Amino acid sequence: MGINRYDLVKRHNVILEKADIENPLSVGNGEIAFTADITGMQTFIDDYKSIPLCTMSQWGFHTTPAQNDKGYYTLEDLNLKYYDAFDRKVGYVTSAENQENVFNWLRSNPHRINLGNIGLNIILDDGTKAELKDIFEIHQVLDLWNGILISDFKVEKVPVHVETFCHPYEDMINFSVESELLKQNKIYIEVKFPYGAANISGSDWDRNDRHDTNVVDYGRDFVELLRTVDEDVYFVKIEYSKGVYLNRIGENHFALKQKEYNGRIEFSCLFSKQKPLKCLHSFSESKRMCKEYWNSFWRGGGAIDFSKCEDKRAFELERRVILSQYLTAIQCSGSMPPQETGLTCNSWYGKFHLEMHWWHAVHFALWGRMPLLSRSIWWYRSIFNVSRDIARKQGYKGVRWPKMVGPDGRDSPSPIGPLLVWQQPHLIYYSELFFRENPTEETLDMFKDIVINTADFIASFVAYDRKNDRYILAPPLIPAQENHDPNVTLNPVFELEYFSFALEIAVKWIERLGLNVNQEWNEIRFKLANLPSKDGVYISHEKCINTYEKFNFDHPSMLAALGMLPGRKVDKETMRRTLHRVLKEWKFEEMWGWDFPMMAMTATRLGEPETAINILLMDSPKNTYMVNGHNNQIPNKELPVYLPGNGGLLAAMALMTAGWDGNSQSTPGFPKNGMWNVEWEGLKAMI
Repeated sequence: MGINRYDLVKRHNVILEKADIENPLSVGNGEIAFTADITGMQTFIDDYKSIPLCTMSQWGFHTTPAQNDKGYYTLEDLNLKYYDAFDRKVGYVTSAENQENVFNWLRSNPHRINLGNIGLNIILDDGTKAELKDIFEIHQVLDLWNGILISDFKVEKVPVHVETFCHPYEDMINFSVESELLKQNKIYIEVKFPYGAANISGSDWDRNDRHDTNVVDYGRDFVELLRTVDEDVYFVKIEYSKGVYLNRIGENHFALKQKEYNGRIEFSCLFSKQKPLKCLHSFSESKRMCKEYWNSFWRGGGAIDFSKCEDKRAFELERRVILSQYLTAIQCSGSMPPQETGLTCNSWYGKFHLEMHWWHAVHFALWGRMPLLSRSIWWYRSIFNVSRDIARKQGYKGVRWPKMVGPDGRDSPSPIGPLLVWQQPHLIYYSELFFRENPTEETLDMFKDIVINTADFIASFVAYDRKNDRYILAPPLIPAQENHDPNVTLNPVFELEYFSFALEIAVKWIERLGLNVNQEWNEIRFKLANLPSKDGVYISHEKCINTYEKFNFDHPSMLAALGMLPGRKVDKETMRRTLHRVLKEWKFEEMWGWDFPMMAMTATRLGEPETAINILLMDSPKNTYMVNGHNNQIPNKELPVYLPGNGGLLAAMALMTAGWDGNSQSTPGFPKNGMWNVEWEGLKAMI
């Protein structure tokens, strides 16, 4: 009969019966997200500090003017730090010494901003403004099947009903508010705008003189605002139900009120980088489209049902899987790669980390939702020339994909970021996923330049060790486990495996295209250094002989060589010993959220499903999944949400159910002890 998807999803609706400032709920569509408090709006922004209440979009960035004649800096304004690169010197933007202002400005600009706050102003009987403590009889439901946030509460015993949802195809948030308090003129809607800031909330409420909000068009049922924040502009169009009007109550502060107090307000708020050219969809039409979109989302793609499992942990795992699907769909499926905190709040100034894109979004392909991955792949083409210029200036061939970027693809200076290399093979991995989905000449043509130029960089980045007749990954580089000296790191395990894997796939692409294979690629992958080990276990890199004594924190990335990857160069028994050494010796409190699904994938490929389950559900601070489904990186207050953990969980689930190429075992990641009777459908095997 198949899985009853409605019941599967509905049983994990998020329900709040009290104000929970650690668990605000969001609606969105991948391009924009609105995070709400217990009122279904952004009424109590001063109370929600851990996860700020923001409205964020893919395009919503701001640049603070620099204190120089130009008003901005470029990477050419930085002095490079030069490193010995085997037989030559290569410069990187890694040092702030004697150039702190330029360095820090380039790191923090552009930064993602809060586009605006939309909340309720509730007046109590004594004339004062209601506070969070005045909200009673709370019942808030995130209706996952329909994509609607429904909020019910009482103020001085008077019910208030709010519905909040996002249009599935427009950057538009829709609201309805219903209460007798509206008839009594004790509620109105506040719309206010902050100055852009490079902080977690993307907001600075103290610089009202640095930005403007002007009415540029209006009518009986709408108003259009132009926001000017230094050199950045965007538009906000608000359409509202009959009898509602907009009133300015401050320079960047407005109120939606009723002329006739009829007890209900409906309104929609569109945010746009360009001037809106058409009327907005009506509230009812937007609601219908929202329901249709989310019903289709849940009916399509993959599904995993744990309801027949006997293990008491199964329900929690199912909850995490369902909520992770929702969160990554609204936060990580947009037209550019997501930042690590998605569209909820800022981390690293709102910029996206390209090495994390795999963890955010590869699961879309594995769960039968390839369009949600393809939305952002075009962006790599837009920065192709920027990436080629990075490689050329460093003396390499092809394209070197940057690490921490904004929409323009300019790499951000950092003592770590520019020295990472593990994001380079990602583009070849993505390309192969697209070919597996649609093995046509059109797919080959679409991705051939990306595959060839990425492989050219990889081949030119490795160095030939003549003494040992091998190719090596030599300094300067920092591996995925970022606690290593770039001047010392040699042949990190994961990067060796990933570079070899990428060249293998690139050779296949050349053969599919009917072109002559670059024999240098084959020579490199066949002569690439063996994965370094000591005492029967893999170590972080060839010179890190004290991996398990002094470097047993951060990502145990050597495990990704078999798990995330098929592990062509891996000796399985050595990897088995490595996994168990990590489980015994590693400092789990200093891991990251995606490390747990990464380790579970390793255990699965090694044929240890019990270990995989135990890792996925390990009681550890960085493996915490909140009521709202977010992977909180406790105690890191800068990462109250961490979407690579959610995306990594979904990738692990695909491997644990659908397996991988050449695997013949059903649900290889689940124990065959009668406790894990998992039903699944619509997922795809990993490479």
